[in-house]
Amino acid sequence: MEAKTIHWGIIGAGKIAAKFAEDLHTVPNAKLYAIASRNLEKAKHFGVAFSADVAYGNYEQLALDNKVDAVYIATPHSFHKEHTLLCLNQNIPVLCEKPFAMNLEEVEEMIQLSKEKNTLLMEAMWTIFLPHFRYVLDLIKQKHFGEIVKLEADFGFKPEYNEISRLFNKSLGGGSLLDIGIYPIFAVLSSLGNPDSIEAEAKFFATGADSECDMTFHYKNAIAVLKSSLKEETKTEAIFYCENGVIKINSRFHEPSSITLIDNHGNEDLKTFDYKTIGYSYEIEHFNQLIREDKTESNIMTFEKSNELISTLDIVRKHIGLVYK
Repeated sequence: MEAKTIHWGIIGAGKIAAKFAEDLHTVPNAKLYAIASRNLEKAKHFGVAFSADVAYGNYEQLALDNKVDAVYIATPHSFHKEHTLLCLNQNIPVLCEKPFAMNLEEVEEMIQLSKEKNTLLMEAMWTIFLPHFRYVLDLIKQKHFGEIVKLEADFGFKPEYNEISRLFNKSLGGGSLLDIGIYPIFAVLSSLGNPDSIEAEAKFFATGADSECDMTFHYKNAIAVLKSSLKEETKTEAIFYCENGVIKINSRFHEPSSITLIDNHGNEDLKTFDYKTIGYSYEIEHFNQLIREDKTESNIMTFEKSNELISTLDIVRKHIGLVYK
């Protein structure tokens, strides 16, 4: 029997929504049904570009549309909680872009409503569903090169400075940490778990958003050196130095990429993965299956993982003195 077609709605019509919509077309038994933006013309334009059936000029209309099976939230960080609650209150399964929300308190409120409504909720941390990243996590679990001794992970790029842009707007959760620093942090939490202690320091834009953040996570037998920056292009690699070799996720490690394995003799083995999409297709397929199986929580991107991630971001923010509200 053919799987049920999942009719998706997207809240927010920006760049990441466009990437998601592009990949949604590659997923079997799934379609973009509705798009919502605060600007109706923008929603209509997006709808035409990505073949949506309907376009709405506000988010409430989409949430009230009973033909919507799932919603992807792609609005600025500071609106994630509000728009998640809007949809969950209508019993619509929600895939919410990372970071899940602005702080642990907001994330806990979202998860609590998901449980009360018995409705699926998942943070859209697409990296954990990518085959190359899962392959690396398996190598680490199997101790392919022994235990991890050190991890280095970075993510940096240099966008044109614009005070009103989401990236630089503190009130929207802008800055390097929540937007891209989340990826190096996720890499270390996924491989080494919660650290014993954290050191962090940051620099800031005139808007109050962090321009770059340097972090060191300390473990009993390992250390992780992490960096996020909106001031410079970095290699954007994740390098796991192990007892008997190195596992390197090549640039850009958080998206579809390749892996280089280097043993202690210097022998290199390049692993490539046959990616044919931007990479969002993997989390979409997983989420669709959760809906078809009437699940209310992912077994991969669990609530526990989302809690650990936002809690760690909260700790780093406290170290660097970054307060949003």
